[in-house]
Amino acid sequence: MVKLSLKQIQEQIQEKSIEEAIDYLLSLQNQNTGIAKLLEKYYRLQEKRKAELERLENMLAFEKRARLEGCKYIAGVDEAGRGPLAGPVVAAAVMFPEGVVIEGVNDSKKLTEAQREALFETIKEKALAYGIQATDEKCIDEINILNATKKAMTEAIGQLKPVSDCLLLDAVKLEKLNIRQVPIIKGDSLSFSIAAASILAKVTRDRLLKEYDALYPEYGFAIHKGYATPQHISAIKKFGLCPIHRLSFVKNFVD
Repeated sequence: MVKLSLKQIQEQIQEKSIEEAIDYLLSLQNQNTGIAKLLEKYYRLQEKRKAELERLENMLAFEKRARLEGCKYIAGVDEAGRGPLAGPVVAAAVMFPEGVVIEGVNDSKKLTEAQREALFETIKEKALAYGIQATDEKCIDEINILNATKKAMTEAIGQLKPVSDCLLLDAVKLEKLNIRQVPIIKGDSLSFSIAAASILAKVTRDRLLKEYDALYPEYGFAIHKGYATPQHISAIKKFGLCPIHRLSFVKNFVD
């Protein structure tokens, strides 16, 4: 057997799964003194992945319960942007085929922007169906943020094909829908489907605010996404309001 350098061994295992890499390293552990450290690294990765899969298994409890009770098309629903002073509220609804798990999915607020962007594409690829809908600032001012959020959610759910027979929502009840609903407090941390919806909503809204930043660069929307940061409040006081500000939200910040 040809003795491989540590660099060659590392190159060999780059494309292998964690389990395959461990098996390969065990078969070579007498060849190179550096293999022990590599094995330690991959054992840590194995434990980390095991913990991640256990976390995701726990997050699928609501979906599994709904399936046991006869539901087939279970959708998670969530929103992004209820609190900002500017821009739309965006809602998303997503449902997955049974058995689909995406490592890394979590409440969007617990993820970095790069993690959300990567998961956004994977969620869309693996979803059975998804819907995304925004309700703009003018509608928010007209019907209030709660009703605007429910409007966006209802319209996002309406985009699902096939039609959902069970909705998992983050602590919201949609009165106008004749679909079974399960409101879950802190659902974006407890349900896989709601967490996935939170990512779709958050990424979509952040992208919209970056587009608005190009139109109104003096406000810094690309940075704070319309939330009431000192930078944003200072810009409002200096430049006044722009067309995407929620008038019902900013009245305390203007003279």
